[in-house]
Amino acid sequence: MSKTFCVTITECKSNPDKATVGFVVANAAVGSEKTTMVFLSVDGVWAAVKGEVDKIAVGQPFAPLKELVEKFVANGGKILVCSPCMKKRGITEDMLIPGAAAAGGAALVEWLSNGSPSVGY
Repeated sequence: MSKTFCVTITECKSNPDKATVGFVVANAAVGSEKTTMVFLSVDGVWAAVKGEVDKIAVGQPFAPLKELVEKFVANGGKILVCSPCMKKRGITEDMLIPGAAAAGGAALVEWLSNGSPSVGY
């Protein structure tokens, strides 16, 4: 059984439910003692931008996205943000929340090539 897990999230502002549920699953993976990485791409990159994550709350029974992201990072989760997707949206690295880092698709391929299961939202 793999000791790693990956959640890819491609929507945030366009579909806050997907970003929220993605981080719920990511937190479940961390809680199951999996080394977990969230890869944000396309519209999903907004989930790692300071101030933007504060605006997303889909309502009960889910916690606000900000709380889910903070919990994930505090528990050792890793957030990688698609650098070309950031560039397309005018997002720079200094705009990212603590615990998030810009990365290209090669980082995702490397993570997955080691046998990590993945789920996408």
